[in-house]
Amino acid sequence: MTRSATRNEAGGPGRNETRGPGTPRRTGRPRARRRPAGPLPLVTALCLTAVAVTAATAPAAQAHRSGPSHGGKATAAIVDSTRHGGDTVALTFDDGPDPDDTPRLLRVLREQRVKAVFCLWGDHVEEHPELVRKIVAGGHTLCNHSMHHDDMGAWSEEEIRADLLRTSAAIRKAAPGARIPYFRAPYGSWGKSPEVAAGLGMQPLGWRLAVGDWDPPGTEELVSRLEEGITPGAVVLLHDGGGDRSQTVEAVERIIPKLRSEGWRFDRPARRG
Repeated sequence: MTRSATRNEAGGPGRNETRGPGTPRRTGRPRARRRPAGPLPLVTALCLTAVAVTAATAPAAQAHRSGPSHGGKATAAIVDSTRHGGDTVALTFDDGPDPDDTPRLLRVLREQRVKAVFCLWGDHVEEHPELVRKIVAGGHTLCNHSMHHDDMGAWSEEEIRADLLRTSAAIRKAAPGARIPYFRAPYGSWGKSPEVAAGLGMQPLGWRLAVGDWDPPGTEELVSRLEEGITPGAVVLLHDGGGDRSQTVEAVERIIPKLRSEGWRFDRPARRG
């Protein structure tokens, strides 16, 4: 890990880093037909065989369709790697939405054909609900980043649960029906939040690399930190809100084509820890 990399773990805060009715009953009963004695005709036998095979395979097919589509239940393990590993990287953006930098970032990601994770600050969601809808419309993934960006490290489970539920409600008010598969603790101060988030169906989302864009060092320096710090399968922590993030947007616009030219692919975070 280079000087710019900050690995996030439970209990180890990152610096200032900035979740039927039954079948209708028949009303009549048809009279049973008498079946002719003797062996069944070939066509009839084949039809019955096909019905039997369909009946036998239908439960398996139904189980495949209705089974877990997102890797099973959420766990309390903090995810910091990509879904497919290898030379892949997952970009995640915290503290938005921001009325200036989030739209610019969405344009860059659209033009570069990259999907990212947006960890949303509840207060900002209520201020700019239209940007949440734009994030969803762009095919990006949502992450609950708490309502007020408070340090939850010493909070009780009840306090954490109330905050996460309120944040998710604000997100879904802005974007009805939106999925929120992840939760990220403000400042990386996890406390009891991984267990609470998992109980609400959200996988805790950490990171392997943070480049310190919360204190903008210049676009050139951010690009350099990304180049030096990215490792195979890394989740990268960046920001689109909480301050002037224009340098971050510019750095992302430059680093994506550069990484692609070197054989890197852009992925989502792992579904489960």
